[in-house]
Amino acid sequence: MFYEPKKGHPFSIDPYKSLIFPRPIGWISSISKKGIANLAPFSYFNALADDPPQVMFAAGAPVKPLNKKDTLSNILVTKEFVVNFATTTTRKQMNLSSVEAPQDVDEFLLTKLKKRKSKLVRAPSVADSPVNLECKLLKTLKLKSNTKKYTTMIIGEVIGIYIKDTFIQKGRVNSVAMRYVARMGYSEYTTVSSRFRMKRP
Repeated sequence: MFYEPKKGHPFSIDPYKSLIFPRPIGWISSISKKGIANLAPFSYFNALADDPPQVMFAAGAPVKPLNKKDTLSNILVTKEFVVNFATTTTRKQMNLSSVEAPQDVDEFLLTKLKKRKSKLVRAPSVADSPVNLECKLLKTLKLKSNTKKYTTMIIGEVIGIYIKDTFIQKGRVNSVAMRYVARMGYSEYTTVSSRFRMKRP
């Protein structure tokens, strides 16, 4: 089968997201100018580079550009954010935090998640996340849109990294033990539960 996305697709539901997987979920926490915390999951997320460490996520909204998502609005003002990671234990809270809540709603309170004070940024970290990446905004990029929906890519430099000691064993990080949750297609998710090694030639 072959099709051109701009001409539509022969499925009842667009299969695009189910073809590129698993996509790690960047559970982004930010804070407003008024000091209200915000927490939202983004499945268009990943690491970009490691010298210095940089991450990206894309925030889309089917509304006019002036009505940005709370996460994007907060980051544009404060120039900072934290990347947290959902696990099998916190997957329900992660899903709940995706709700379109008013700007004055603190998703930490909504989901009953504990905050952990970040070291270098004002935005709080998710205490139950195995890892917290404290970031400062580097740049934003408005992505192409064929509809009224607009998407902005946010690129941040990781200036602080917190790893729970539980997941550090013999000088290495035990990634599998963290049980990160990742997005697949449709309403499907998966978790990292195994690994294998290959040496570069």
